[in-house]
Amino acid sequence: MANKKIVFGAPFQGRRLLLAATLAAAAFGSTAAQAADVTLLNVSYDVARELYKDINPVFEAQYKQQTGKSIEIKQSHGGSSKQARSVADGLEASVVTMNQANDIDMLADRGLVAPDWAKKFPNNAAPSYSTMIYLVRKGNPKGIKDWADLARPGVKVVIPNPKTAGNGRYTYLAAWGSVTQAGGNDAQARDLVTKIFRNVPVLDGGGRAATTTFTQRQIGDVLVTFENEVNLVRAEFGDNFDIVYPSVSILAESPVAVVDKVVDKRGVRKEATAYLNFLYTEQGQEIIAKHYLRPRSPAVAKKYAAQFRPIKLFTVDDVFGGWRAAQKRHFDDGGEFDRIYGGK
Repeated sequence: MANKKIVFGAPFQGRRLLLAATLAAAAFGSTAAQAADVTLLNVSYDVARELYKDINPVFEAQYKQQTGKSIEIKQSHGGSSKQARSVADGLEASVVTMNQANDIDMLADRGLVAPDWAKKFPNNAAPSYSTMIYLVRKGNPKGIKDWADLARPGVKVVIPNPKTAGNGRYTYLAAWGSVTQAGGNDAQARDLVTKIFRNVPVLDGGGRAATTTFTQRQIGDVLVTFENEVNLVRAEFGDNFDIVYPSVSILAESPVAVVDKVVDKRGVRKEATAYLNFLYTEQGQEIIAKHYLRPRSPAVAKKYAAQFRPIKLFTVDDVFGGWRAAQKRHFDDGGEFDRIYGGK
């Protein structure tokens, strides 16, 4: 990392930020300083900043062309579960675009989102998906290849807090499921996860903070995070890091939902629905794929097949009985994670 400082604070700097700014300028032109006819707030997870910085101006321009109305999409990013709690506590999101169904289920339980939200859009209301893989130092000096390697003495693993971040939660479940999917029992899975979290030097609140810890602060031997986040770092700073795919990992869907209570109050249901529907269009799916998220469109998936390595994936439903069961057993206060990490 000599002579190269990596700064992540808010979004990545460099080409992607410039592209987003250029697209935004083209979309609005001379009306940029004017107030939009409609404003939506998209409350999203931590490592989706760059994705929506590219999606929003394209949607805004298309919506203006099709309807004659100007629309502005504002963003809020943080750990997925923390973001969901902010919406539950009064942050007036028009839509939520999260990285796990569990957070949207919580909003449904609070009456903010429809109980059948997962049926409102295709593919369980998840226009993209990812999985959990590893980013290691150049040359992989610790020889990290699979989940068991994260539990070895002397290996420092950077994972965000499963209590606040979706990718921390997926990482925990991926490690646990890697044991049971290979024929191991829950006691063996608990032992592996316990050893992995003993190797975590700091639990950051969100995925981007964990990326900063690993890249800018130079803490840890391996970062476990979403495939798209790993590839974004590798694309920007490839000389410093290598990517490692474990033998098996978890299917990490990125679900979306309209926040009914807010859009009905503000009279923007039509616009909020159009925004989420755009994510399923071929144009939206192209942007998704360019950000290393796995698209749902067969045509776009085929076009970008070379950048998505085949990997054996299991689902939360398959191994844990669904998100509600996983949350109750593993992540609720007093659950498995608290017992594991509390004994660190």
